[in-house]
Amino acid sequence: MPSHTKNTKIPLLSCQNISKKFGDKVVLNNINLEIPHGKIIGLLGQNGAGKSTLIKLCNDLLTPTTGQISFEDQPLGVNSKLQISYLPERTYLDKTMRVRDAIQFFSEFYSNFDIKKSHTLIQNFQLDLDTRISKMSKGMQEKLQLALVMSRKAKLYILDEPLGGVDPAARDHILDTILNNFDDDASILISTHLIADIERILDKVIFIQDGKITLQSDADKLRARRHASIDEIFRKEFKNAR
Repeated sequence: MPSHTKNTKIPLLSCQNISKKFGDKVVLNNINLEIPHGKIIGLLGQNGAGKSTLIKLCNDLLTPTTGQISFEDQPLGVNSKLQISYLPERTYLDKTMRVRDAIQFFSEFYSNFDIKKSHTLIQNFQLDLDTRISKMSKGMQEKLQLALVMSRKAKLYILDEPLGGVDPAARDHILDTILNNFDDDASILISTHLIADIERILDKVIFIQDGKITLQSDADKLRARRHASIDEIFRKEFKNAR
């Protein structure tokens, strides 16, 4: 697939020597990574590898035990919260809302929310504006939340398991929707363990296991070097992991 590229030396997001402990448990251990402009990056690991904790740190929802995270060379704060659009693993929307209420809520909360785009995406996902969220399946709720997240004009979209509750037959449609709804100079970080489903859209990959990054690479170069798909490489790397 074509690479989404922007020439800039300052990364969108940078993690420097990040560690996170909960009590005595080390969840992340000395993480170093950069997210450049204009790339789709896969944060790939098994359940419990530390993906969601790292994502929460990048969204300033948790504080690192050690290390520093910066967005466009500045500490996380007001600017990063506006410019990072985050899809959490679990739906957080008020279940008593209807779809149209959720759109209104996002439009009032985020100054960079595009209502027209949200209606297009809702229609694309075949969701009804008058449906109450409590009456929607898990997959429908995830489609709604993804439509809301992708309707923000952000610089970085962080998607935590965006395909987890979606029917396998609908995953390609979801991925195409993601691909077609962000600016070329923006980036997307997708956390998932469903590697075979998403690898066709990835520019870069980051493997994480037991709180440590074990591999970072350009996706095409990695495939060429190993003569295998990203999914096959991942399975070989972690075949003895729990």
